[in-house]
Amino acid sequence: MIVDVKVPTPGESITEVELASWTVKSGDLVHRNQELAEIESDKATLSLVAPESGKIELLVEAGEVIKVNSIACKIDTSVEVPEEDTVAAVAEDEPVPETSQAKPAAATTKQAVEPDALSKVKVTPLAREKMAAENIHLEDVLAGLKKLSAGDVDAVLRMSDNGYQTGATPASPIRDVERSKMSQLRKQLSKRLVQVKNETAMLTTFNEVDMQPLMQLRKKYQPAFVEKYGYKIGLISFFLKASALALKKHPMVNSQIDGDEIVSPSYVDIAVAVQSPKGLMVPVIRNVDVIPLAAIEAELKRLADKARSGKISLDEMTGGTFTLTNGGVFGSMMSTPLINPPQSAIIGMHNIVDRPVAVDGQVVIRPMMYVALSYDHRIIDGKDSVGFLVDVKKMIENPALMLTNGKSIEEVLLDL
Repeated sequence: MIVDVKVPTPGESITEVELASWTVKSGDLVHRNQELAEIESDKATLSLVAPESGKIELLVEAGEVIKVNSIACKIDTSVEVPEEDTVAAVAEDEPVPETSQAKPAAATTKQAVEPDALSKVKVTPLAREKMAAENIHLEDVLAGLKKLSAGDVDAVLRMSDNGYQTGATPASPIRDVERSKMSQLRKQLSKRLVQVKNETAMLTTFNEVDMQPLMQLRKKYQPAFVEKYGYKIGLISFFLKASALALKKHPMVNSQIDGDEIVSPSYVDIAVAVQSPKGLMVPVIRNVDVIPLAAIEAELKRLADKARSGKISLDEMTGGTFTLTNGGVFGSMMSTPLINPPQSAIIGMHNIVDRPVAVDGQVVIRPMMYVALSYDHRIIDGKDSVGFLVDVKKMIENPALMLTNGKSIEEVLLDL
């Protein structure tokens, strides 16, 4: 029986996807529920899974853009597929036949190239990708090269490590150019970024935060936190919580424009920008205003791990009302983050640098961070945008205020 394996639907609005890569080849025997390929849409990366066991025939090339629900491959279920353990046992016990066409054994190939030489060979990303696709190793490639001539040796002697001549004879530096196809995810990201610039009245306001109180709190209680929960608490979780509480005080920052209407959710779902091998992804943490810090950190870790491994679902990346991005992990001092549509605002964290600041009339050195809020001025006024960022600053500099929704103890006492 022949079973058609169709491309799954990533979402209602998506009509085509890119088959990024196959993990099997035509003629391979596959097992039921085995991952066959990675599929990239403009929002997420999905896996193509075998519905039945059998012999597979691929109908689509890797890198090809295909329609949703079209047939990507066929599986002949009449071909019996042995259990994986049995296949492994046969592979170990069965002797390799000796023929005149047989390739040299792996051990022989490895001995042909000195181990020290392998560590010094520079391999371009494109070459590495091709080697992985063909399932060959660096030593196999080097062992199969032509014989070196005296001219080759002279060329190497004239080149320094950075590719420029060291002797009197001219030698040209290496000037390779690599081209790679833009992924569906990158294409959609490009469209959205241009859309933000063209369709919003984006403005950015800045402030600076003294990180010393929060860093001291983490240092003091981190061991107890790890002992109780099994993982560390990071700075981003505090900013998520502070942002959520500030959004409740400034609901317009949490609102969106829908045609001629303003939509103001009663909840706070914050998307967190995560850099993955596939590009920028923004998984969403739900109800950040009501869940505790430990739960925020756990959910942040779970979603970030899934995003980096390319296993995150479409549902986990949709529906955010606000976004947080952290350029500080890459060393950014200050930036103007771009709004994530249809949201109206995004907060940007940056790196922490010891700087001289005035405290109680004295110049002291404190770990300072610049924070930025980019917002759509069509819906958010300066009072709300600046007030939001000031409230975030207050809660980060005095973390205990997060227990009282940003109010001081005196305000809570007086019910103000």
